[in-house]
Amino acid sequence: MSDSKIPILFDTDIGGDIDDAFCLAYLLCQPRCELLGVTTVTGQPVVRAQLVDAVCQAFGRREVPIHSGTGEPLLGPQRQGDPFQKSVLPRWPHRRDFPENTAVDFLRETIRSRPGEITLLTVGPLTNIALLFALDPEIPRLLKRWVLMGGQFISRPAHYGLTEWNIICDPYAAAIALKARPAETLAIGLDVTTQCRMERDEVRRRVSQGPIRVVGDMAEVWFEKREIVTFHDPLAAAVIFEPEICGYQPGLIEVELQSERLRGLTHFNPGAAEKPHTIATQVDPDRFFKHYFDTIERS
Repeated sequence: MSDSKIPILFDTDIGGDIDDAFCLAYLLCQPRCELLGVTTVTGQPVVRAQLVDAVCQAFGRREVPIHSGTGEPLLGPQRQGDPFQKSVLPRWPHRRDFPENTAVDFLRETIRSRPGEITLLTVGPLTNIALLFALDPEIPRLLKRWVLMGGQFISRPAHYGLTEWNIICDPYAAAIALKARPAETLAIGLDVTTQCRMERDEVRRRVSQGPIRVVGDMAEVWFEKREIVTFHDPLAAAVIFEPEICGYQPGLIEVELQSERLRGLTHFNPGAAEKPHTIATQVDPDRFFKHYFDTIERS
């Protein structure tokens, strides 16, 4: 495998599900990641930017640009207004002075400065990305690749219902973004991420030492109501650097918008005449966890 750096822009809704923080920690530790910046999306994006900065500072990465993004979905209700992991902020150094709604301009300028080079990694609702692609329709073609954690395409894990959270939080944004069709689009959905789960006690053991303790602190907020961490977002990040963790299939992804009951459902058609998207269809969880924690522990 090549040792060359991969330039990445990371868009996240950190502060709800703990997997965003685990994903950010991985990117900060991954030696092949050139992290060009982090943008935040959905309810209280400035607070989410503060959480990003707390993690970055814990890992000694004050230089990473952080930009607050869009707080409300394009259409429909706000489903995650409160980033409840903000309760850890008094215990960790972080910046407070993030200007509002600078993410889209930052993404646009950065992508245009390095055409054909950047991988865009998105692990939250796609509001920032839909606005970016709509405001500057050339941007999708200037990306090298778009990798998203979102959707479910083949299996429907009963615990998660019919729709996946990042899509259902702003289905209209998801539809806009997926229709833009960058040169390469890879979707890591619940079909595979739900197989990468870790019990609370094992998570605690893994995050007890070093800079990742900041993520452990955030995880304790998560554990107040849950006993499992599902590594949705870290899996999407990991396959950028070790694609063999997953198996894949090309096809066409479309987002259901017409039916109110099914709005946000992701349809995948592997037999479509045009196959602009690729989905992950299988995963090796043991290989993923070894890769993830080896990366964290070697940093």
